[in-house]
Amino acid sequence: MFYRWLIIIILIISGFSQAQQAPNISIGEEEVSEPEQAIAVSPLAKDNEIQSRISEIMAATGWYKQINVKVDDGIVFLDGLTDSDEHRQWARNLASKTQDVVAVVNRIKIDGTPNWNLRPALIEIQHLLYKFIAALPIIVLTIIVLPLAWFIAKYIYRLFHHIFSRQLASGLLADIMAKAVAIPTFLLGVYIVLQVAGLTNIAVSIIGGAGILGIVIGFAFRDIAENFLASLLLSLRHPFTSGDLIAVADQLGIVQSMNTRNTVLLSNEGNLIQIPNSIVFKNIITNYTASSSQRETIELGIGYDASISDTQTLIMSVLLEHSAILQEPKPLVLVDSLGAATVNMKIYYWFNGHSFAKAKVRSAILRLLKRRLMEEGVTMPDDAREVIFPDGVPVLFASEITSMSTHQPVTTTDDNQIQQPATEVDIQVTDSEGNLTNERQELEAAAESQRTDDSDNLLKD
Repeated sequence: MFYRWLIIIILIISGFSQAQQAPNISIGEEEVSEPEQAIAVSPLAKDNEIQSRISEIMAATGWYKQINVKVDDGIVFLDGLTDSDEHRQWARNLASKTQDVVAVVNRIKIDGTPNWNLRPALIEIQHLLYKFIAALPIIVLTIIVLPLAWFIAKYIYRLFHHIFSRQLASGLLADIMAKAVAIPTFLLGVYIVLQVAGLTNIAVSIIGGAGILGIVIGFAFRDIAENFLASLLLSLRHPFTSGDLIAVADQLGIVQSMNTRNTVLLSNEGNLIQIPNSIVFKNIITNYTASSSQRETIELGIGYDASISDTQTLIMSVLLEHSAILQEPKPLVLVDSLGAATVNMKIYYWFNGHSFAKAKVRSAILRLLKRRLMEEGVTMPDDAREVIFPDGVPVLFASEITSMSTHQPVTTTDDNQIQQPATEVDIQVTDSEGNLTNERQELEAAAESQRTDDSDNLLKD
């Protein structure tokens, strides 16, 4: 019930609002419009004066053909041809707004024949010419300001590029920083031109649009932008350079290059590893060649029957006699713990990581330690183990062993003979260990054919 009354009220209000308007009533091809002003009882303008005035105005426009205007008791009858409905409506509005017009009967028809009148086109061209002349000062200002802003930005770029090139090791990073300073200068010139031209809204829209566009691009290319910013920060921090041996994100290799996207490592297997700069920046970087001196640790266990101090002296002599071991910092031989079957010791020594390979030096030291300790009778027993005999272990008393020995002769076989320990050569380097030198040059030479273009290498001097 409520909705029914609501619909009735809406219909009444809409009908009342339509009744307040002055509609145009179409009868056939005639369009009759009611007067837009109150009808005077004693009109001041005569019919012939109204007819003459409307005819002169319509003829002056040049939009109508075969114009015939007739006025009878304030009612205007319009006849003729025109090329558009807009001109037809314009004639009706002209007549209805004329003084003492009671009603307008618009019988003007739209001419379907092609219009070869070039006057509208000439008028439009004239308007464009006037607009061009009015905008000529702004155009001249634009021609002056924009090139000036461009040359100033270019000069600022060269100036800051020279400054940053002296402070930053990477030429690409210096170029990016210089452009970051120069580009706002040119944008300022563009903003000044738009502001002087009165296009403040456009200038604000451009700035706001640039900000929104930057946000959209940032979300769309988040990984690319993240890697780019990480490359800049890594170039500023300079945690490594080309040729350094680093470990990052569970990868170990020699740094080959770093561009705006990733860092390239050469692994010990000769493979090129590309790690995104964002991962490199977020992870812990271990640089093994930032300092030439590197320390290595060897764990060794000796028997309890051996003298610890004498063993330390023997081990120290082996380390100091080796040419790959640095004298400073001095090697250390320390007791680490007392195990179940051995005295566990830790051996610390330093070597030149740029010249010698870590694995080769370790192999040579272990080989020489084993030889020297065995020569001096220092035992190196295995860790204590629990041995289980499922059938038990037979126990013989001394008397039983004596009686058995009287009846059965003791014989020895080759398996029961005491074996002598193998001898070791007393040389610092064997053929299988190579020359202890670092294999970095061999790796880089093997990967030379796989190396990518380093024109945008941020680590390039």
